[in-house]
Amino acid sequence: MPSDASTGTFLQGLERGLAVIRAFSADAPALTLSEVARAVQITPATARRILLTLEELGYVRSDSRRFSLTPRVLALGWAYLSSLDLGELAGPFMEELSAKTRESCSIATLDLPDIVYVARVPTSRIMTVALGVGARLPAYPTSMGRVLLAGLPDDELTSYLDTLQAEPLTDRAITSVDGLRVTITRARADGYALVDQELELGLRSIAAPIHNSRGRVIAALNVSAHASRSTPTSLRTDVLPHLRAAAAQITTALTHRGHL
Repeated sequence: MPSDASTGTFLQGLERGLAVIRAFSADAPALTLSEVARAVQITPATARRILLTLEELGYVRSDSRRFSLTPRVLALGWAYLSSLDLGELAGPFMEELSAKTRESCSIATLDLPDIVYVARVPTSRIMTVALGVGARLPAYPTSMGRVLLAGLPDDELTSYLDTLQAEPLTDRAITSVDGLRVTITRARADGYALVDQELELGLRSIAAPIHNSRGRVIAALNVSAHASRSTPTSLRTDVLPHLRAAAAQITTALTHRGHL
């Protein structure tokens, strides 16, 4: 049987473009044109065309000599994550979490500059904005957003913050780059994020990460509660243990399904 390449259905340019993206890693976050060509085993001229195309599309940036990926490549991962049907898989664990805490819970992934809701178990409506699967919120004032931002490599987080134009949605919101960096760094160290009425007055939420089998944050799970029936302390002491347990169960379920 002839191969796809020999029948004309195989796009070598696409293969090479994806190979160039895969050449970047935690050990090699920035590469020169020659290093990319050598890693992918293509000519420097071909590497240059691919890198300039990816730069034009926003997936790569350069400092005139070295190239690195931008957070936009996460959109490629979002297409995959959205196909996992997280709602079906995570549903039982979210229902249990909601029953234990008596509060709404959600799962979101990162599609900068936003988070995208991929699953939700509401109890009562506590926000003025109606949320459902596919709903978007800015990442910076949300607990899930800060957990997801904390999971970014340092250079991608810096790129996001450098271009962010954060607007105060409430008078309690943190909008300065320095302030956001501190809260995101704290979320990375603590393994959770708590937002106290920054997205909407009267709303508190706490979120924990969902990891893949390699330890990378690929989604976030949160519990939201009205300020009249919660405090930051109660969310940490009463809700956070259940939240972390549910996030771990979802991670395990995804791994067993072979998605991660």
